[in-house]
Amino acid sequence: MSNIVVFGAGGTAGSRITAEAIGRGHRVTAAVRRPEATSYLPAGVRTVTGDATSPRSVRELAEDADVFVVAIGGGERDLWRDAADTLVGTLRELPHPPRVIHVGGGATLLTPKGTPFLDEPDFPAEYRDSAKGQADALAVYRAAADGVTWTYVSPPPLEFHPGERTGHYRTGTDEPVTDAQGRSVLTYEDLAVAIVDEIENPRFANARFTAAY
Repeated sequence: MSNIVVFGAGGTAGSRITAEAIGRGHRVTAAVRRPEATSYLPAGVRTVTGDATSPRSVRELAEDADVFVVAIGGGERDLWRDAADTLVGTLRELPHPPRVIHVGGGATLLTPKGTPFLDEPDFPAEYRDSAKGQADALAVYRAAADGVTWTYVSPPPLEFHPGERTGHYRTGTDEPVTDAQGRSVLTYEDLAVAIVDEIENPRFANARFTAAY
């Protein structure tokens, strides 16, 4: 059993990660900006006001945590980089910091040309800022010195949506996992399975991984 703090537990990804972790018997703290708006989270979840971009909040929540899951969302590019900077800078000062699992963007995965999907000419303009913000966060983690253990998780770049929990998936690193038809598909529910599996049996310390069917 792990003590898990989920930043952004009220969101599409965070709520499913929270439910998956609680369902497997972990202790989960939902760190959200508006606790009163998360009554739909499962029984047994401890809900607190928390902010991954606040050093004070990070420091306080780290006291009893084994793992931080960062599943925050928003349209501002600086959000994810600021969170990564705050987590790395704050946690490296602690004697026993929790591991960080950052739910990142699929647009940072690499095309067959070896370039990120977010750099493709036809990448949707409305998602470009958030994709660049997630790329900034990945760069922060990769540049982090000793003292912080992190894992960055990328869903598929296109076909990622709520749906069925199958409990099955395959993993890769910097390129999308594709099926025989060349599609990379995953539900939020099975991304949550992959993340809690990684919490229970770490395989991608200080690395990025992706998952799909």
